[in-house]
Amino acid sequence: MTHGMVSAPQPEAVEAGAWALKKGGNAVDSAIACALVQTAVDPQMCGIAGFGSMHLYLAERSKHLLLDFHGRAPLAVTPDMWVDLIEHEAEDGFGFILKGRVNEMGYGSITSPMSLRAYDEALKCYGTMELATLLEPAIDYAENGFMVRPHVSYFWEVKEGTGRIPQIEKFKCSEESRKIYFKADGTLRQPGETLRNSNMASTLRRIAKNGVDDFYTGAIADEIVLDMQANGGLISHDDLKAATPEVHEPLWGEYRGYRIAVPPPPAGGVMVLEMLNILENFDLVALGHNSAEYIAVVSEAMKIATVDKDSHVGDPRFVDVPLQRLCDKGYAAGLAERIKSGKKTRVPRLGAAGGAESKDTTQVSTVDEFGNCVSMTHSLGMPSGVVTEGLGFMYNGCMAVFDPRPGNPDSLAPGKSRFTAMTPSIVFDGQKPYFVVGAPGGTFITMGVLQAILNVIDFSMDAQQSISASRFCTTSDIIDISNRIPRFVEAELKNRGYQVRRTYLSYHFAGVHGIRIKDGRWDGGADPGRDGMVMEV
Repeated sequence: MTHGMVSAPQPEAVEAGAWALKKGGNAVDSAIACALVQTAVDPQMCGIAGFGSMHLYLAERSKHLLLDFHGRAPLAVTPDMWVDLIEHEAEDGFGFILKGRVNEMGYGSITSPMSLRAYDEALKCYGTMELATLLEPAIDYAENGFMVRPHVSYFWEVKEGTGRIPQIEKFKCSEESRKIYFKADGTLRQPGETLRNSNMASTLRRIAKNGVDDFYTGAIADEIVLDMQANGGLISHDDLKAATPEVHEPLWGEYRGYRIAVPPPPAGGVMVLEMLNILENFDLVALGHNSAEYIAVVSEAMKIATVDKDSHVGDPRFVDVPLQRLCDKGYAAGLAERIKSGKKTRVPRLGAAGGAESKDTTQVSTVDEFGNCVSMTHSLGMPSGVVTEGLGFMYNGCMAVFDPRPGNPDSLAPGKSRFTAMTPSIVFDGQKPYFVVGAPGGTFITMGVLQAILNVIDFSMDAQQSISASRFCTTSDIIDISNRIPRFVEAELKNRGYQVRRTYLSYHFAGVHGIRIKDGRWDGGADPGRDGMVMEV
């Protein structure tokens, strides 16, 4: 048995991660076991046809790396294929609304499926257990079912803002999806009811028996491509063959003496470092946690980083990202002076309408007794609604976040990944990991991870306190606040000239999960708004 800790939004997945540790696996084995169960028990948040970013600190091997498995636009796309379909940009920058919603639902919304290959490569290179073994819990949940949890039901039923298609409509996108998610009376399963997916179980068994090559170059790949060809999808055999994760060095920063390791673009780590660099010029403790002045200062940093991201950050294979400037403390000091002068940053959006969007992604954080740490964020982006007959899993729908206007950092191009806010991060105290953290939540991710780091470093909170504290998010000209931010704080922000929008949710703006390592002991935090759980072995 290996001692360790697991934190994730799904109790079933956390149990699987703990099970892997109990069988003698390391933090990598635990994270992959957790991720595979997440694909079965949270099948719109992630899946084997998804994408993500995996942050690995492997003390045993003296390795520290990022496994980048962002989805890529199909090789058949053209930069201007959707330029005549633009209605408006989502208010928070989480994609574009197009006529016919061709970028967010159906076969045209699918990018290359990367997750399964990434899980397998992580295990082969850094794990100790076989993929076939770690698939066993996921197969069991797919075959015998899982009870629908509150957050799963919430996501299914939520009404999207800014003109997005409601999730329930996506489930009607394909006959296979309807069979899985709707009951005989035409309604979705409710919390506490059991959902079974025998076709997913069968696919996972095939992968356990034949290996992941079956999915990318074998019989499963043939079934995928045949379905795409029959329904106007763009994913080809060449796209599947090219679906290979890349290994990157972490992007480094420093905040109040702590070293911060984050994923480089196209992930969102650069935004976290830029915001921390700006905020290091303020005495946040003196401002008071979640006071009106604190929220105003942090919100201005959030807006500045958002504008810089929109203007400069994309897939570095296609875009020259000015990382040195964006991560420079001198640049940040100038931005801090702008905030101190009272100047408010404006976040431009193309014809954006009001409203919020759901954020469908998930997270796992693990540590083990050997000093290994994993933070992985993985996703379907926004589920496409498409399920190939007999395969059981839903494809990602992350074409929706590409910019349909040519010439911008996130514009369409064959084989290109789009920016994501995914920020699986590790804070170091000296040379040792101190806080392993990440979150789902679309463009809210960087803002949730930022606040958790501030809570741990500036306000000396433990992992659970840092994650449970009330959050806010400013990715537009509006400061969005959770329902636990006091109304007298809201009133003061409005008196300062800010537009403020309160959500009815008490826990919102990313679903942060993390583990703090202090004085040789672990303490974990799970987001109360995501059914999350922490388990120590």
